[in-house]
Amino acid sequence: MIPFLDLKRINARYAPGLEAAAKRVIESGWYIRGEAVERFEREFAAYCGSKYAVGVASGLDALTLIFRAYKALGVLKEGDEVIVPANTYIASILAVSANGLRPVLVEPDPQTYNLDPNRVEEKISPKTRAILAVHLYGQCADMGALHEVAKRYGLKLIEDAAQAHGAKHFGVKAGTLGDAAGFSFYPGKNLGALGDGGAVTTDDTELAETVRILGNYGSAKKYENRYKGYNSRLDEIQAAFLSVKLAALDEVVARRNAIATYYLEKINNDKLVLPVVGEGNEHVWHLFVVRTKEREALQRFLSDRGIGTMIHYPIPPHKQEAYREWADISLPLTEQIHREVLSIPLYEVLEAEEIETIVTALNGF
Repeated sequence: MIPFLDLKRINARYAPGLEAAAKRVIESGWYIRGEAVERFEREFAAYCGSKYAVGVASGLDALTLIFRAYKALGVLKEGDEVIVPANTYIASILAVSANGLRPVLVEPDPQTYNLDPNRVEEKISPKTRAILAVHLYGQCADMGALHEVAKRYGLKLIEDAAQAHGAKHFGVKAGTLGDAAGFSFYPGKNLGALGDGGAVTTDDTELAETVRILGNYGSAKKYENRYKGYNSRLDEIQAAFLSVKLAALDEVVARRNAIATYYLEKINNDKLVLPVVGEGNEHVWHLFVVRTKEREALQRFLSDRGIGTMIHYPIPPHKQEAYREWADISLPLTEQIHREVLSIPLYEVLEAEEIETIVTALNGF
């Protein structure tokens, strides 16, 4: 059996470093916002090329706190509109609506499945204040074009980089392509913790400080609360684990790129639509997603041959019960993508024979 994702095998490579990191944290007696978090924040900011990285409890919290901080700073207010891709995981949209802001859904680019800059401008209204660009599956949205739109209308440009650790757009890394970015360190990410975790990256000193305060109950000084905040902090032990794994991230990305390149060269089946890498993008292949009108049949076919798959994602956000107010919205391209996508195994510890088995099966469908 080739599992869709094998976290046990992935993390076994780091076991000595992870065990030593856990021992250091346990023996330190300091488990929240200590030296391990400070170290990882410095390292991750340096890796991304940003001035600041602020550790938080999850990727969703990272995005939520960015919008909450902009509200606290008077940049955004209740009822403001935020342009968001219709084709995304629901967390992107939850972060907007959780802050009393209005998500405005925009159809994706049909090649990359990311936010289509050509469709953004027609959705901008006098209430629009920000654009949230999602770097879906591990490749950056067209940030150059989106930056031009944001600049023209005076909008904030925020990155959902939950799947894009190390991805580049014309040589610039995700996390530094907009005003702020939210990252996830969920265990299945290319840079994954052994639990939940997230971070905000930005060059904006005031925003970074406000995110940090909001994530600590709204408190900059113990028992003194500047804002009505949250409890959203990256744990010391997860930060220590992430430092161990960050050191190997470029190697991980290179291996994923090699596998993806092989897939793109060797998979040859007219029933399948393969991924397309956008101009100027250096993809990190968090997911390798194919499309077919016969998704259920393909998933059964691969399962019968011992190959695990996943659907990212089966139901678009505007068809979820949580957003039933959007039930009558028609977004045909988004709906088609969600009907047809299937993610196949792609992770750095796949063996050559496993990769060949996957290619052979896809070609035989």
